[in-house]
Amino acid sequence: MASDSFSLEGQTALVIGGSGGIGRAIALGLAGAGARVVVAGRDRDKLAAAAAALRVESGDRGAPFTYEVDARSPAALARLAETIGHDHGRLHCLVNCQGVTVIKPAFDVSEEEYDDVLETNAKSVFFACTTFGRAMAAAGGGTIINVTSLAAHSGWAGAAAYCASKWAVAGLTQSFAAEWGTLGVRVNAIAPGFFLTDLNRDRMAPERKAEAQRRAAMKRMGETSELVGAAIFLASPAARFVTGATLHVDGGYLASGI
Repeated sequence: MASDSFSLEGQTALVIGGSGGIGRAIALGLAGAGARVVVAGRDRDKLAAAAAALRVESGDRGAPFTYEVDARSPAALARLAETIGHDHGRLHCLVNCQGVTVIKPAFDVSEEEYDDVLETNAKSVFFACTTFGRAMAAAGGGTIINVTSLAAHSGWAGAAAYCASKWAVAGLTQSFAAEWGTLGVRVNAIAPGFFLTDLNRDRMAPERKAEAQRRAAMKRMGETSELVGAAIFLASPAARFVTGATLHVDGGYLASGI
């Protein structure tokens, strides 16, 4: 019974931003738990690589599908929902993992940079949730998982636009959960700490890595595979009474205080 509670067999899941980093790890994890996973993103080459990895993970559950989409466009999201409905039928789980950042003093952030961060990280999440949430409600329910950040809980110098976008996602998660609870649509979030993604591994300054490890209770950065369990739980029947929650997967970073 406990095993069945965490099984995603028979579910179809869409991971927007699932072609790299955290999104790809979550996509592979959901597939490993039995879900039929489709991935959407903007980079054709990354989508092809993600499809190949998912094909290996999925085994006999069929070839995965990938879709190019600019999630900042509500019209593009509506077309994606129609296409996925045609190709796969009912969607049970949506994961919003799309995101960009700009790291610089707030005085130096341009209007274009600000708009890009807010449109990618917040606007796209709003319209992905409403587009696919409407279909889930019509089908009798579903689950949405938004990937936020520790930046949704505390302001960080040099990341004002990013923090604004992630606070927005945290608020949207709770608002949608409150609004759609009686419709059978659960909306939760995962707030990752510092993870060794390719981007952080190659571009994060050594002193920033050292600070991230010092602050975490576990004194290390996370591996992307360590986010998978949280996503599987939130997508599974085991979490059927969980909505409006944020799971902090941060190695105890927030618990360590200031």
